[in-house]
Amino acid sequence: MSAAKPTSPATNNNGRRKSPWPKRIVAAAVALAVAGGAWTYYRQRNAEDAAGAYRTAKVERGDIRVAISATGALSAISTVDVGSQISGQVTEVLADYNDRVTKGQVIARIDPATYEAQIAQGSAQVSNARASLATAQATLRNAELDYQRKSELAKNQLVARSDADLARAARDQARAQLAGAEAQINQQIASTQTSRLNLQRTVIRAPVDGVVLTRSIEPGQTVAASLQSPVLFQIAEDLSKMEIVLAIDEADIGQVKPGQSVNFTVDSFPDRQFRGAVQQVRLSATNTSNVITYPVVVSVDNVDGVLLPGMTANAEIEVSRRDDVLRVSNAALRYKPADEAVSAGAANGPAGGARGGLSGDLPQVAQALKLDTNQRAAFDAALEQMKQRMAARTAAPTAAAPGGGGGAPIIIGGGRGPGGGGGNNNRGNRSGGAVSGAARQRMQERFNQQFGSFRSMLDEAQRKQWDAEIANLVTARRVPLYKLVKGEPEQIVVRVGASDGSWTEVSGNIQEGDEIVVGSGRGTK
Repeated sequence: MSAAKPTSPATNNNGRRKSPWPKRIVAAAVALAVAGGAWTYYRQRNAEDAAGAYRTAKVERGDIRVAISATGALSAISTVDVGSQISGQVTEVLADYNDRVTKGQVIARIDPATYEAQIAQGSAQVSNARASLATAQATLRNAELDYQRKSELAKNQLVARSDADLARAARDQARAQLAGAEAQINQQIASTQTSRLNLQRTVIRAPVDGVVLTRSIEPGQTVAASLQSPVLFQIAEDLSKMEIVLAIDEADIGQVKPGQSVNFTVDSFPDRQFRGAVQQVRLSATNTSNVITYPVVVSVDNVDGVLLPGMTANAEIEVSRRDDVLRVSNAALRYKPADEAVSAGAANGPAGGARGGLSGDLPQVAQALKLDTNQRAAFDAALEQMKQRMAARTAAPTAAAPGGGGGAPIIIGGGRGPGGGGGNNNRGNRSGGAVSGAARQRMQERFNQQFGSFRSMLDEAQRKQWDAEIANLVTARRVPLYKLVKGEPEQIVVRVGASDGSWTEVSGNIQEGDEIVVGSGRGTK
């Protein structure tokens, strides 16, 4: 019996050779998986490197509060200085610091002896004048009788005519003496009345209801009121209502209006916020070392009485407040990348939102007007015509001078951007800086012409709202921002609104959550 032959590894039990392809397919699949993983890792690494080259901040939705800071002193709304109209020695002081007094209450007395003596002297002089009046009356009666007798005798030519004339002159003189005596009585009565008034003024009374803030006299002190009225007491009429006078710089005074809210703190209660309201913006400017300031009066409720006159108030006037708006960090407004870093399509094409910024805002304005079908059709037709004109104007200079900047963004508003630095850093992307008032007016006139038919179809309320919104769009500042798209910045143009120094309101081709470049990290590795 012969020995069995060993089975070849390339054959199976049936004597057939095994195929090598399954192993090859598995190996190829493994190789492809490894290559795909490596490529994915490479792309992610490149994307992370590109994204890491820029510092970004997200567009957020929140509140923006614009306030003007100033300091001032608290004071009573009405403070009355109580003085003395007469001179004399103070005999009694009946009110002290912080005392509450009522109108008419006696708060001090001055020695009345001098004025009592003057009254007695005046009374005696009046009596003497009355005696002189009686003498003048008797003299007049005698002169009247003498004149009558001599007048009759003169008619009968029994006495000389000159004697009758002398009698008449004596009568007239007696009448004048009688009038003088009567005037003397009135004079003495008036002088006595003045002394009586001065006697009444020796009693110092509170002119108003209030609280005594200061007292500058003591019993026994002599008051001299010959040249000016001395201040004896200072009374605050009502400390439940107080005021703060703030000195506002001329650069900010245009934003302050009566009725605006004011928050302030005082050093005595650093953890407590007090509230007030702007009551008055006074026109009396103050020049201190060539710095012009205007006084602004803030009314404050002090029902609990914790605020005291003279306290220093650190106040903030809320001149603007925007709730639940899109906002970006002010660092994004100051950022300007190198020219080669900006996406070409974003910088020069409509995708970046640089062109047609106004045309992008107009549909939102129309939506707020609640247009009917006919009005909506007229608006869409006017908007389409405006876009065609804009496209034609943009294409013409680009074809004539390629690369000559014909596709540069058209930015309305100009001027310095919020945050203090946006205007300087983005000056190259603005159409010559600030737009003058005449340019804005011409632009608004062009809008009225382009949308004239549509505007004529609006009712009175819609027309007013349309004109106001167009005016806001024309005068609004528009600045470029750089949105990070696929690791590279794309320029977009947005309309900016209120700014609190850290955040600025934005609107336009931008959404909540967008990554906006605020700085470059290239070259730091």
